[in-house]
Amino acid sequence: MDEQQILQRIHALVDEEHELRSQSASAEPEQHTRLTHLEETLDQCWDLLRRRRARRDAGMNPDDAEAAPVSQVENYLQ
Repeated sequence: MDEQQILQRIHALVDEEHELRSQSASAEPEQHTRLTHLEETLDQCWDLLRRRRARRDAGMNPDDAEAAPVSQVENYLQ
C-alpha cells in the first residue's frame, strides 16, 4: 500500500467512524464493536503512514514498512 492508498483508507475509515458516532444514541452492540475495530484500524493506518515517512526520511525504502499489529499500536505511550 502506498501513502496515497493509506490516506484514502484513513479518510474512508474516518467517514464511517463519524457516521457511527452520529448514531451512537441508538447504537446497537454491533456498532460499538465496529467502532472499536475502526479505531484500531485507524491507529494501524496512521502508524504505517508514519513508518513509511520515517523510512523515506532516513533514506530507506518506504515500501519495506509493515503495519504493526493492533496489540502493539494500541499500547503506544502518548
